[in-house]
Amino acid sequence: MPKSPATAASTDAPDTVLQVSALLPALESALDEHYRTVRLHELPDRDAWLRAHGHEVAAAVTSARTGVDDALMDALPRLGAIVHFGVGYETTDVVRARARGIDVSNTPDVLTDCVADLAVGALVDVMRRLSAADRYVRAGGWPAAPFPLADRVSGKRVGILGLGRIGRAVARRLEGFGADLAYCTRTPVPGVAHRYLPSAEALAGACDALVVTVAGGPGTRHLVSGAVLDALGPRGYLVNVARGSVVDEAALVAAVTRGRIAGAALDVFADEPHVPRALVESDRVVLLPHIASATHETRAAMGDLALGNLRRFMAEGTLLTPVPDRPAH
Repeated sequence: MPKSPATAASTDAPDTVLQVSALLPALESALDEHYRTVRLHELPDRDAWLRAHGHEVAAAVTSARTGVDDALMDALPRLGAIVHFGVGYETTDVVRARARGIDVSNTPDVLTDCVADLAVGALVDVMRRLSAADRYVRAGGWPAAPFPLADRVSGKRVGILGLGRIGRAVARRLEGFGADLAYCTRTPVPGVAHRYLPSAEALAGACDALVVTVAGGPGTRHLVSGAVLDALGPRGYLVNVARGSVVDEAALVAAVTRGRIAGAALDVFADEPHVPRALVESDRVVLLPHIASATHETRAAMGDLALGNLRRFMAEGTLLTPVPDRPAH
């Protein structure tokens, strides 16, 4: 049964919207225009405000990176919904929230194409060494010697770790490259013709490049381990557009610096925005500042969907895109 909508009609009902972190400016403006919104991250004493007004909060709007942690959840006794701007929600304990009767939403689908585009672009970049070649020309190296040969992309064996919406979009794009595709998820995906392998290590051992699109969170922490990187091998490439937590970053640094893998293209890191010096200094690593969904079109669509979730909850007590009970890996 849907929850009763939280409106200002009843003085006993909470109606404040809590903005937990900085968001897209257009979304912030809409929140200010349509709701009694408090920006928690801008308060001089957030704890004092929460003690005095936490019971007034009906819904929290937050970024995928920030989420709503347990302490904040506990400070909002009448919270009914947590609305994430982003597809990820591992920064919020969804099980705990639902045990409290709190619904949780994210913004799926609208960023799928841009993330998949970037994943394929990053794969082409690291295998063909496009960024490295650009640096080579700018540094004046071309007149002295030709740029070293790189690896062909077309026809390669590519493994996709996580075949959810984004993983399937990556697969569709790579079909155009004539790639020999395989994938790994918890269980085989019905209706998918690509070869299924039961573990990340088995997948890495069977491919020339491993593209990581699996959901983040405790269940996938360090799924790409040192053993997986060893299975990928000295001719193999890693592309990560998922979450930094999915890759054992210390193991990755060791694999890159010791030549145990051929290269990596990374859009996410364990301690963003901080990137290990060894990765920065390696010419075989493409480094991106978490920009997979960072296009004008996609961010606007994400903002619209986040606002749509909030509007539905405040009016009807339901959400447009509630998160699944279990992320699709």
